[in-house]
Amino acid sequence: MKKKNSNRFPSDMVKKGKERAPHRSLFFATGMRREDFSKPFIGICNSYESFVPGHCHLNGVGEWLKKCIVEAGGVPMEFNTIAVCDGIAMAHEGMKYSLPSRELIADSVESVAKAHCFDAMICVPNCDKIVPGMLIGALRVNIPAIFASGGPMAPGRHPLRDGDADLNTVFEAVAEENTGRIGEDDLRKVEEAACPGCGSCSGMFTANSMNCLYEALGIALPGNGTILATDPARREMWRRAAFRIVEMAKKGGPLPRELVTKESLDNALTLDMAMGGSTNTVLHTLAIAREADVDYSLERMNEISARTPYICKLAPSGHYHVSDLDRAGGIMAVLKRLPKKLLNLKAKTVSGKTLGAQIAAAEIKDDDVIRRLPDAYSKDGGLAVLWGNLAERGAVVKKGGVALSMMKFTGKAICFDSQEAACEGILGGKVKPGHVVVIRYEGPKGGPGMQEMLAPTSYIIGAGLGESVALVTDGRFSGATHGACVGHVSPEAAEGGLIGLLKNGDRITVDIPARSISADISKKEIAERRRKFKARPPKIRTGWLSRYAAFVGNASTGASLKP
Repeated sequence: MKKKNSNRFPSDMVKKGKERAPHRSLFFATGMRREDFSKPFIGICNSYESFVPGHCHLNGVGEWLKKCIVEAGGVPMEFNTIAVCDGIAMAHEGMKYSLPSRELIADSVESVAKAHCFDAMICVPNCDKIVPGMLIGALRVNIPAIFASGGPMAPGRHPLRDGDADLNTVFEAVAEENTGRIGEDDLRKVEEAACPGCGSCSGMFTANSMNCLYEALGIALPGNGTILATDPARREMWRRAAFRIVEMAKKGGPLPRELVTKESLDNALTLDMAMGGSTNTVLHTLAIAREADVDYSLERMNEISARTPYICKLAPSGHYHVSDLDRAGGIMAVLKRLPKKLLNLKAKTVSGKTLGAQIAAAEIKDDDVIRRLPDAYSKDGGLAVLWGNLAERGAVVKKGGVALSMMKFTGKAICFDSQEAACEGILGGKVKPGHVVVIRYEGPKGGPGMQEMLAPTSYIIGAGLGESVALVTDGRFSGATHGACVGHVSPEAAEGGLIGLLKNGDRITVDIPARSISADISKKEIAERRRKFKARPPKIRTGWLSRYAAFVGNASTGASLKP
């Protein structure tokens, strides 16, 4: 008969019994005491880096969490992951490393947590790929985990006009200066005012979108997505997370795979549609679902979008920022405004309460930030998935950031085979009203790395072309992107997708209400172009990106690495 495992904690594997004397000796070297071996080992997965605005304060957060975990009766064990700042990596080769970094982060979390037998883990991400990367890793090790992000940045004040400013404001100001709409001194003033301090960029960009979604997913405490990085209330939230994770370690759950279910993913995507979050949330939730062994699809996301009213419009689609949403009641208040039938209220959360109980405790404090249902911006959600001959496996658009005049647009293709070429073309005046800018060979495999396109989309807006030019790409967008910009076109050009066969002058129609995107090319002509098509050699043949390109899957399944 197989002997039942008598370990109280997983960490007993490295701290209990005579044969673990060498392990204990190493722990003693770090300052641990013998009485600590009876306590749960709590991993602190921190993404501190001194040069990334969203993460530059997280060393202090790690120290605070360690103190709180000790006070709660646990043993803190801090380690770090990498963190790529998409803003700094933008518009040069460094952006190719951003999405692939998600996989490196997941692998590192899995490696450290498994090697050192943590009993539970508190994850401290903040920006972009770090948030999903940590959760993918947590799903693999499947020990109790709480996400407690670093918090959003406050918006800056625009020095040239009345209103707030953020990183997207600076990108658009570059195009404004290029076209003579503002001067060089004005651009300097904007760049100095837009980002006033630490935290993830202040709008509903990718980082804040994901940190907000984690509240609805049940893997983070209320306030995780909206309390400012510098607000004392966030320090108290970190403290609550520390005490709760020690309690979860002692109870053995709930576990990440118990929390990330089809029902909780529906809750997260419902929130996403109600707020019009970043298009990157589509990639990341698909990858998270895949890691959790949950069958989830783009079609399901469109179904959720069709039934979810768009009630909270934040920058870049609106003038409010995440700090305004926090003032208005936060994520639970947004969910409280939605019809109850849209949510799975019995879903479990890391707080120990159901999502429904958390929503019931929320208060809606501003009916303009969180609109009443009759005043919703639209009856359906802020994101949409499009299909057609140009995107047989789907494409994604932030519908909430598209002007009404551009909801249906037909124009002539002007094709660029890289983001850099597109930026040069836009700033050089090659793009005219009536064009559909096509940026290809920037998908997960073809890029490689599926670069974000904040620079070209911002240049289009800054050049005053936002309501006369559309953009289509097999790459992806920053959460700061707005306008008629369709990304994640699948199959990508490097896979032989139609986007790679387009020629200048081809007519393209983007019809967002009909959820379609198509090129006006006959099947016969497509077949002839495909017959003449020659696959391009990989752009990068060495290092991590060459391995990534060889193993990465399609954007329609989250751009995850294939087994």
